[in-house]
Amino acid sequence: MFKRKNLAVLLGVTVCTTLIAACSSNGETGQSGESGKDAGSKKPGEVSISILDRGQVASDEGTYESNRVTKYINEKSGLHVKWVPILRTQSTQKLNTLIAAGEAPDLMWEFSRDYMSNLKDQGAIQPIDDYIEKYSTSYKAYLKAHPELKPYTMLDGKTYIATSARGIDAIANHAMWIRQDWLDKLGLKTPTTMDELMVVMRTFKEKDPDGNGKNDTLGAAFNFNYTGIIQAMYAAQGGLWYLENDKIVKGNFTDRYTDVLAVLKTMFDEGLVDKEYITDKNFQKERQLFVTGKAGVYFASWNIPSEYRELKQNVPEGKLVPLEPVSTKYGKFGLFQEPPANRLIVFNKNMKDPKAAIQLLDWLIDKNWFDVRFGQEGVHYKLVNGVPQAIDAEKNKKEIIYAPEYAVVDQYSPKPEDFPIMAAQDAISQEYAKVQGESLKVAMKNKFRRDLPFNPTFPELSETQTSFSPLSEEIETKVITGGAQYSPQWGLEQLRKEWKRLGGDNVDKLAQDWYQKNVKGK
Repeated sequence: MFKRKNLAVLLGVTVCTTLIAACSSNGETGQSGESGKDAGSKKPGEVSISILDRGQVASDEGTYESNRVTKYINEKSGLHVKWVPILRTQSTQKLNTLIAAGEAPDLMWEFSRDYMSNLKDQGAIQPIDDYIEKYSTSYKAYLKAHPELKPYTMLDGKTYIATSARGIDAIANHAMWIRQDWLDKLGLKTPTTMDELMVVMRTFKEKDPDGNGKNDTLGAAFNFNYTGIIQAMYAAQGGLWYLENDKIVKGNFTDRYTDVLAVLKTMFDEGLVDKEYITDKNFQKERQLFVTGKAGVYFASWNIPSEYRELKQNVPEGKLVPLEPVSTKYGKFGLFQEPPANRLIVFNKNMKDPKAAIQLLDWLIDKNWFDVRFGQEGVHYKLVNGVPQAIDAEKNKKEIIYAPEYAVVDQYSPKPEDFPIMAAQDAISQEYAKVQGESLKVAMKNKFRRDLPFNPTFPELSETQTSFSPLSEEIETKVITGGAQYSPQWGLEQLRKEWKRLGGDNVDKLAQDWYQKNVKGK
């Protein structure tokens, strides 16, 4: 029997997903409500919901508002669902604008619990306990089966957020990669400490590992995860709070953060990374350096199918392997992993049909998330040992690569051994699928240090952080690029000084009170 709940999904062009023709055609929602159940006598329930626009819908597929996936959902769910595109890079700003104008959709979602707490404080959203109890069957049962999600759904003792559990591939996030062929050529061992990693990167820069006789290689390249990876290895993530002697403190105010700044400064000063990265805001040059074979370490994500493919096309002999996080004088910590809750969905306080909203969640979580995600059997995939294998990667890339976004709640979780089955059958795809499975194992091998299940949230913190963020970026850039006059120690002192100037002492006190009430006291 096909086990959908444990389905592994290959991200990228082979992870494609949408409508399954074999799905029931009677539009049953599997819920206790009547919306859409009797089209002859009742108007379908109506609900609007945000959707992140990542620019993946081809013009001949339609738009994020209307495409084969949205039409499928409306046809099979018995609901009339209106999708409101929100540009991914401006998601919270756009939602705030829509809320202020009274034009926000009934359901809104993002990944930040902090943001949802702010919406609650603003009175923009409403608790949903009663709706779940009155209207839900499948989602209510799902929550009972996943008690680990409860802390992420509650605000001030009430349920404000609907969500589903992340699969293991969605919990894994940041990762490092290394050119094994360069290590072998230069007689180097895989680094296991930060000191060893720095030595390896210096050797990659100085010893001409690509053999072209030019001084044109770098120790590392990276995407936007670069600083977060360094921070995680020192357990000093700037966006998280840590528990230090029964007090909580922001990661970029810990003594360990001096070491983070020191590593970033050393890599810049010694030219182990391209010094123009400071102005390379979209990291396209960094990506190009890596895929053309000019960097030995890649600070990025655990799943990099396009970069891997381009590297192999440009440097066929290149052998790229996942690299475990290295230890520091503080010990060994895993790289960033997401919390167990996936998309966080909230209900607009002004929504007209909460019953339809619950019915949509019930319909998706029951089993239809799979139909939305994977496409039509025989068209987009075939089943191999109960796992959907892509038939035509290019077809899927065009027709359904955007589809997973619409499964706002789901129940899939991948298995590394399924990736080769799911991948396209060309040589590079099959080679990468095996490496991908290993990368997922490496990404989850070491536990990421997350002292609190979620960050403190209260208005004073949000306001202070908004003012502090540009100042901290300026200070850290000075430390990294400014030479000897701006030491890491100076940088940490300046960060603490600016936080204090902006009222940080009061914020820290309120954060400690929040911790005592919401975490320690639980």
